[in-house]
Formats: sequence, C-alpha cells, structure tokens
Amino acid sequence: MSLLLIVALPFLGALLPGILNSAGRQACAGGTLAVTLTALIGLISNIPDLMAGEVITQRFEWLPALGLNVTLMLDPLGAFFAALILGIGTLIIIYGRYYLSRNDNMGEFFTYLLLFQGAMVGIVLSDNILLLLVFWELTSLSSFLLIGYWKHLPEGRQGARMALTVTGMGGLAMIGGMMILGQIAGSYDLSVILQNREAIQSSDLYVPALILILLGCFTKSAQFPFHFWLPHAMAAPTPVSAYLHSATMVKAGIFLMARMWPVLSGTPEWFYIVTTAGLITMVLGAVIALFKHDLKALLAFSTVSHLGLITMLLGTGTAFGVLTAVFHILNHATFKAALFMSAGIVDHEAHTRDIRRLGGLRHLMPITAAIATVAALSMAGIPLFNGFISKEMMLGETLETQLFGPHWLVPAIATFGALFSAAYSFRFIVHTFFGPKRDDYPGHPHDPNKGMWFSPALLVTLVVIIGVAPFLVEPLVKSVAGAVLGGVYAVPDYHLAIWHGFKTPLFMSIIAVVGGLILLAIHKGAQAAWDATPRPEAKTIFEGIVAFFAGLAEKITATLHDGAFTRYAAILSLTITALAGHAWMTGNSGGRVFEPQPMTEVALLGWVALVAATLFLVFKHRDRLVALILMGIIGTVVSVGFAYFSAPDLAMTQISVEVVTIILMLLALNFLPDVTPAESSAGHKLGNAVVAVLGGLGAAALTYHLLLGDFVQNSISEYHLANSYKGGGGTNVVNVILVDFRGFDTFGEIIVLGIAALVIYALTETLLNGPVRARLLNRVPDKPLAGDRHPTMMVVLTRIMMPVVLLVGVYIFLRGHNEPGGGFIAGLVVAIAVVMQYMASGFAWASDRQRYPYHGIIGAGVLAAGLTGIGAWFTGHEFLTSSFGYFRIPPMEKFELASAMGFDLGVFLAVVGAVMLSLESFSRLARRAHVPDSDYPMDIDPSREEETPNQEGAA
Repeated sequence: MSLLLIVALPFLGALLPGILNSAGRQACAGGTLAVTLTALIGLISNIPDLMAGEVITQRFEWLPALGLNVTLMLDPLGAFFAALILGIGTLIIIYGRYYLSRNDNMGEFFTYLLLFQGAMVGIVLSDNILLLLVFWELTSLSSFLLIGYWKHLPEGRQGARMALTVTGMGGLAMIGGMMILGQIAGSYDLSVILQNREAIQSSDLYVPALILILLGCFTKSAQFPFHFWLPHAMAAPTPVSAYLHSATMVKAGIFLMARMWPVLSGTPEWFYIVTTAGLITMVLGAVIALFKHDLKALLAFSTVSHLGLITMLLGTGTAFGVLTAVFHILNHATFKAALFMSAGIVDHEAHTRDIRRLGGLRHLMPITAAIATVAALSMAGIPLFNGFISKEMMLGETLETQLFGPHWLVPAIATFGALFSAAYSFRFIVHTFFGPKRDDYPGHPHDPNKGMWFSPALLVTLVVIIGVAPFLVEPLVKSVAGAVLGGVYAVPDYHLAIWHGFKTPLFMSIIAVVGGLILLAIHKGAQAAWDATPRPEAKTIFEGIVAFFAGLAEKITATLHDGAFTRYAAILSLTITALAGHAWMTGNSGGRVFEPQPMTEVALLGWVALVAATLFLVFKHRDRLVALILMGIIGTVVSVGFAYFSAPDLAMTQISVEVVTIILMLLALNFLPDVTPAESSAGHKLGNAVVAVLGGLGAAALTYHLLLGDFVQNSISEYHLANSYKGGGGTNVVNVILVDFRGFDTFGEIIVLGIAALVIYALTETLLNGPVRARLLNRVPDKPLAGDRHPTMMVVLTRIMMPVVLLVGVYIFLRGHNEPGGGFIAGLVVAIAVVMQYMASGFAWASDRQRYPYHGIIGAGVLAAGLTGIGAWFTGHEFLTSSFGYFRIPPMEKFELASAMGFDLGVFLAVVGAVMLSLESFSRLARRAHVPDSDYPMDIDPSREEETPNQEGAA
C-alpha cells in the first residue's frame, strides 16, 4: 500500500463514525476499527521491503516554490512508531467501544480519534519538515478535541486548554527551529537535512535551532518544566489517556528527538540540555506519582517520569543509550497502555479512581487485578517482565554518564528515580487490589465483559513474552536503533537477555526494588509529610501567567480597540507613515529616471476640481446630502483622470461603480438624519488633521517617487503585456488579467460580492420581520414629498433607454476580451438600467415583473464561473486556464471564441444579481404604510382619466 494512502486513510475514515453512528454503536466502532486495521495492514505490506534494507519514499509536488511538498518516508524508525500508533489504536478502539456509555456520542469520539491518529501517522512518515509541522499542529488540535471530549466537565475543558496552550506554544517555537535547519541544509526534506550533520553543528545558528526544536519536543513530551499539562489531561475519557499518553501524542516529542538525533546530538549543548531535562523529569515525575491518590494521576506522573528516562537516554549521545531508549519506548507502550485501560476498568466498575476508596478488588475483579499487576510489575522493573530489562540497561548507561559533578552522581539520581518508580508501582497494586474487601465502594465492582479486558490482556501478554524472550524483538530494536543512529555510530553488539550476570546495574535495580518496598511500607507517614510540605504548584503558576497576559492583552485591546474608527485610522496612518519615513531616511530610494510631464490645462482643471471638492467635503461632511454629491464629483474626476491616463477600463468601471454607489447611498440616506451630529472637539479635529496631513504628504511623496523613479524589480506588467494574447487569447490586458492570470482572485471576489448582497438581504429580512418594521412603515417624512412620485417623463425615458442600455451592456460584454469592457462593467451597466426601472415606476411595479430571483442570478454567476474553471481540467490544464480558438460560421467572418467568456459571463451575472439584490433590499425598507403601492408604471396617465378616484385608490 502506498504511504500516502496509509496517511490519508484515518483522515478519510474520520467521516465514517459520524455516518455510522445512527446505525448503532457496533457499526460505528466496527467502521472505525476497519479503517485503522486497513492502514495497519497497509503498513505491514511494506515490511518485506524494509527488511531487505530499503527506505520507501513517495513524493508529490505541492508548493515547490516554498519547499513544501508531500514527501513521505518509511524507514525502520517511522515504521516502528506507525505500528505502535495503529496497533495500539486498534486495541483502543475495541476498548473504547465498551468503555463509552450510551450517553456519549461515539461517532464524535471516534471521529476525533481518527483525526488524531492520521496526524500522528503523518508525523512519523513525513520526510518534509514543513509537512511534519502541519501534522504536528494537527495533533495539538485533535488532542484538544479528545481531551475536552467530556464538555460538561470543567476540568476536561481546562485540561484541553492547558494542553493546547503548552503544546501549541512549543509548536510555534519548533517551527522557527525547523526553518533554521532547512536554511542551513538548503532543503526542507528530512532525508537531506540528516545528511548535513557537520554543516548544521558548525553553523552559528545551531544553538538557536536546537533550543527551539527542543522546546517543541519538551512541551509535547511533557518534559520539565512543561510537565504539568499532562496530568491535567487525565480528565479525558480513559481510552484517550491510554492512547495519547502511552504510545502516541507524548511520544511525538520523543520521536522527533530520535529522528533528529543524527544531526543534533553529540554536542555539549545537546548533552547538557537533553540529559539534564530528562533526568530531572524522571525523578520529579516519579516522586510526585507516589503521592497521588487518583489512579490516572499516578499513571500520568509515571508517564512523565518514563518519558524523562527515555529523553535522558537520547541525551547521552551514545549508541547504547539509543538502543536502550528504543527498547524502553516499546516496553513502555505495552505496559502503560495496559495500566491506563486497567485503571479505566476500575473507574468504570467501582465508580471511583480514588485509591483511598479502593482496595481488596482482587476478590471482586480477579481478571482486571491480574492484568494490572503484571503491567505494574513490569513498570516497577521486576524480572521476567519487559520493563526489567530496559530499566537495567538504563541503569547501566548511567554508569557511563558524567554530568555536573562526580561520576557517581547520575547513577545515584537514576537509582533514586527507579526506587520511586518501583514504589508507586507497588502502591498501585497493593492499595488497589490487595487488602480486605470493603463494603463502601461507590459502585459494585466486578470484572467487565471481555470486550473491555481483551485489549489490556493482549498487551500484558506481550509484556510477559518480551520479558521472558527478549531475543524475539532484538532484530526489531536493533533495526530501529540503526535508523536513529543514522550511520553516526554502529549499532552496539549487545544482546537483549534476562540475565547478564551479577553486575552493577543488577545491584542498582535491587536497591531500587527494595527501596520501593520500604517506601510503600512507610507511605502513610511519607504522605503526611508530603502534604504538609509547602511547594510550588505548576498549575497555579501556569494559570497566573495566563491570567497576567490575558489581563495585559485586555488592557491593550481596551485602549487601542475601543470601537472608534478615527482611532483605528489614526494609529494605522501614523504607523504606516512612521515606517515609511524610516525606510525613506535609511534606505536607498534611487535617483530620478523620468522627467515630469508638462502640466496641461485639462490636467490642471481636473486637479483643481479634485482638490476643491475634497477640501469642501472635509468642511461640509456633516451635511450628508452635500457630502454624497461631493463624493460623486470626486469619483467622476477620478474616472476622467483614468481616461486621461489611457486606462479606459478603469474609467468605465469607476464611473459605473460611482453611479451604483450613489444610488445605494441615496436609499440609505432615506433612513438617516440630514445632518450628522458634531462629536469631535476642536483639539480632536486638529489631531486628526495633523495625522491626515502627514499620511497625505507621505502618500504623495511615495507616489511622486514611484512615478519619476524606477522599480527595484521589473514590473509584472511586462509579463502580462507579453503573454496576454499568447496565453489568454485577448488583447485587453486588464480583462485577461481578471479572467485568466488572476482568475482565482476574481472568482473569490464575485463570491464575496454575492455573500455581501445576501447578508444585506438577510439583515433586511430581519428588520422587516421584527419590531422595527412598524416604525419603518409608519415613519412620516420630515419634508413634503412630490405628488408625482413616478413622473411620466422619467418612466418614458427609462423605457426608451432600457433596450438601448441592454444592447450597450451586451456590446461591452462581448468586446471586453480585446477592447475596454468585460463582464464586470457590463454587469454594472445592466444593473443601472434595471435600477432605473425601479426608480421610475416604483418597487411594487418593478418587482411584479421580475421573473428571476436575484439570489438565483448570483448563484448562476458563481456556478458559471466555477464550471468554466473546471472545464480546463478536461483539456489537461489547471483550474481556470483559458483556451481559445478562431471559427468561421458562414456568412460571418472569422471570429474568436475563448473559454474566458464563460467565466466573464459568471462575473456579469454575479454583479447584476448582487447589485440588484442589495438595492432591492433597501427599496423594500423604503416602503411606507400610508403610501399605497400602484399597479401602474406612472402616477399620471391620461388614458386612465375615466377611472374614478376610488378605483385608483383601490388599485
């Protein structure tokens, strides 16, 4: 099976649980299980090639210009983690089917689970660091959904937010580190980066990259000082805890450290940072775990401790440390997932996880007790279980590690951590399952059906098999260790075995086990001392930091984002002006290349009119009608300016938009006072004037320089001019840009235009169906209205103009590909013609003759544009690529047809529909109760003189 399909299957399969949820819990879980099993079988199908020494790769171009490609790689390390993710995922799905209650939405749960599973598989199979980062962030988002699955629990929501905050911030840091690595290596492909060990470690940017990447790894794998989020994530359902916090999410950071080991390890910085963090986390997690009363909290801190153990082993930078780390990753996944599921069974049946309310459960839950005991003994490092072997190997590795002091310091600290690890493992067993039966359990404990204990039972079977016959997994462990080492060192000639003789690691292990038993015996007194000891609480510190920054953000937002548009405009203008001024004074602006053109009388007249209208608008802006007239003058002068500078397309578009805008604003002014109330003081106005003058002078200086200087790089217009006809089949470069070169932009713009019109329509409907409707209908005009609302001359004129304007619109549309025009301008022209019918004869008369709803016209436009773009696929081209040709139909001359016409038709329809829907919506608001609608196109018609006034009123 292809690697792409293995990664894609969980994402595609995430659709199934929601669909199958209504078919029943069995169907929902079965569909989810089938997806994961299929991906697992697909992974296994590639194992023979891996065993033959091949590294399987698959590559697809995505955004090659940015170095972002879908590049996947399957080597022993990736296959090992993918097998853990999919294998344990399979068992979790079976367990979750019976764990979740009927009140839980199983479809939602398994959807989140598959999304997380796909993101994890994507991480371990990615060969491109940018793609890896995408999957990395997806794990944070999907784990947020899983941890907060029980939305009704405050602690669940809090744990999800904490996990997302910590891992998300670490992910942002890691993005920076990965980008630095890519720049050093000259590629974002991992397979290339891993071949540049010397270049990376000799770079001045090695240390910043290392720190940033380790921040991402440490936050994801809950290493000190970021360990606190993981225990709070235990508010999630137990299947989530067993999956995320034993074999997947928390192992993502471990995986990345292992993946980057060949290029990042072997330096003092790596050794001291990674080894120290791992050692501290190992001991701290073990100590805290011993004094936790919640079974899942105990296991959470034990997970933190064991992740610290693995991190420390990778930090030593030795081949044996890597071999031990790989072996313990396997062992930890088996016994820890089994322990979490066992704790979930206890909680499910006894209705509590508080170890103080448990005890004696071996009599009531013998199968669960046996499973949990075997897994916990492995975690404690007892012989004949797999945890013993890797723990002894870890202790042996510490004997060769010297850190910050005497040679015995690291072995002593590691033994101390192992001692507490044994102690909390023994406590888990004894305080939960041993002792006399109690009569005050919150529930009625009993072993569940085999659907719940099957998965942990299978895992503890592996615990025993590996513990008794470790040679069975030795080839796997060595193969994965070889992939981690990446040729930097050879795989150690070490054989996994139960017995290696009476050596120092064995005695260290005995000390840890005996010490653990002693700690268990004195636990009651130790617990009292622990409870009485003041200590910093990581959760409290975290919440304090979050509250501080939230308060700071709130203050800044309240100051800058207070709802006053003038403040936003002032801040934006001053910032842009200051940055532009800095660039102007410190940069090299270049010299003058062109000379100013001589001032003509027409240009001078237009400039004077523009400046005069603008200044007059500043002083008369409170009079809304005058301001609207002045805005129309300004728009008209700008349109003339476009035409003067040989931009007829822009001129036609500008003047059409001005007409539509003025009509729209006139309708809006119908509901507003004539004069805007004064709101600004004289000082405020002066400040605004200073900001406006500075911004205007800056824009003028920049424009002057651009007009007389030369661009740093060649203008893209040269490309458009050279390829407009060859690539788009049109000589009107502006139109070809809109429908071909930047067709995606235009397609998005007509969609946004349609959405804006629909929003206006929706708001109008809300007003007309709400309490405002009565006020609108019964409003009394503040000025007398003309008796002839629909004048005969205007009606006649608009009727005569209608076919002419429609013909002009069709003409502008058809010529637009080679001459000034196009769908956008034609749409505005036709919309104006239709609007004039509404203005001349009224809303009621015009709407009665409307055959096609404007919503449908908008939809037809977007659909036409989209189908035109899709049509390019059938000719082997990319979406929205134009095709054109020349045809002759007798008796006509040869003419050109371009597929862009279909796209332009979509633009035309969307513009007509959007403009008309917006204007129609405002027209509906303008209706009044005391003014009856008329069925006639004009108010005064001599042909109706014989009708009585009563009949006219009724009409």
